[in-house]
Amino acid sequence: MRIVTFVLFLAGLAVVPMSLIAAGDFKLESGFTLLFNSKNLDGWREKKSKDTLQGKTHAFNGRFKVEDGVLVYDPAVKGDRYIETTKEFAKDVHFKFDFKPGPKCNNDILFRGKKYDIIPGDKENKNVKEGEWHTFELRATGETLQYKINGEVVRTTAKVKVAASTLMLRAEFGAMQVKNIRVKE
Repeated sequence: MRIVTFVLFLAGLAVVPMSLIAAGDFKLESGFTLLFNSKNLDGWREKKSKDTLQGKTHAFNGRFKVEDGVLVYDPAVKGDRYIETTKEFAKDVHFKFDFKPGPKCNNDILFRGKKYDIIPGDKENKNVKEGEWHTFELRATGETLQYKINGEVVRTTAKVKVAASTLMLRAEFGAMQVKNIRVKE
């Protein structure tokens, strides 16, 4: 009986979707909701477009694409491109995601008119290594934006206009992968 149970267990593993394996041991923190479902670009649109990317797995001819549960910025597809959430965030908010910069990474996160550059090894990203996963956090509290990487505060911006804003991701240069994009309102 134990052999049959073990064989059924192994058979069950064979049908586990690759997106779940790629997601690793991620567990959504209390109070957070996912902004990226790891399957497609539901809840996102091309910058300032009225059309959503609902049901699509890529944007801008593959500059952004979903592969194995991860949002991939493909540098082989040229162009400075943006995608943004279809939802706007007007109050205090906390965003988190995991990212892995690739060769020549210089990509951005934009919120409430402020930009944060992800460039491995530069002043604010001195502990960010190419080819390794890191956790990015952006917390908006009143007129202040605080940015953290791997739990360490790397920038605080004060006197930011408090207005409804989408979260925008910019594929500017180089490769990057992003997963587990989540928000707590």
